[in-house]
Amino acid sequence: MSWKENCPPRESSKKFDKNDPSTYTSSCGGRFSLSDFEIGRPLGKGKFGSVYLARVKENGFFVALKVLFKSQMSKSSVEHQLRREIEIQGHLRHPNILRMYTYFWDEKRVYLVLEYAQGGEMYKLLKKRVRFDETTAAVEDDFQFMFQMADALNYCHTKNVIHRDIKPENLLIGDEGQLKIADFGWSVHAPSKKRFTMCGTLDYLPPEMVAGKEHRELVGPVGVFMHDNATSSYYFH
Repeated sequence: MSWKENCPPRESSKKFDKNDPSTYTSSCGGRFSLSDFEIGRPLGKGKFGSVYLARVKENGFFVALKVLFKSQMSKSSVEHQLRREIEIQGHLRHPNILRMYTYFWDEKRVYLVLEYAQGGEMYKLLKKRVRFDETTAAVEDDFQFMFQMADALNYCHTKNVIHRDIKPENLLIGDEGQLKIADFGWSVHAPSKKRFTMCGTLDYLPPEMVAGKEHRELVGPVGVFMHDNATSSYYFH
């Protein structure tokens, strides 16, 4: 069965907005193709592909273009995971959640058109610190990040969405210095808010998940992240 036959439904009949690429689409996958973009520098690389800075030729709007290879995803049997990522992230609307505008595909690749977070990864920002900066400004910034993360996760939970992989590499910084939760590849829609699957990144897994017990939407990884941020060391090491 083809990707097109399985792709999640997209919103249609939207009013065109030159600053919102999602309004350029009207059906499954939309009218975008790679030729609609000018591809710039790489922003990151993952197991199944890479992310590039790109500009929409039609109006110069900057986006992050995530390019995933179908062959690699098929080899690892994660096609369903990508469809779930598109289904979930594509419908979330929160100032501290990275926007997925739309997606399209060709014979070999799937492309996700994402909001461009100019500040880059929180992980790289934290690596520049030798230790937690105790200046008043730095402390206020860190508390603001924690508040924004908690607010975004609370929004997800009201939508019955569990992210399941909160870590510095999946937290980006927007153009105004605001936190953006990204990478919903492990996320799941769970109306019961109960899960048993062990997934995510080991350094940030809650103890009940490691123990193979039932776990809910509680945000244990946020506490671990706060510790790591404050001490420049890993909590579970």
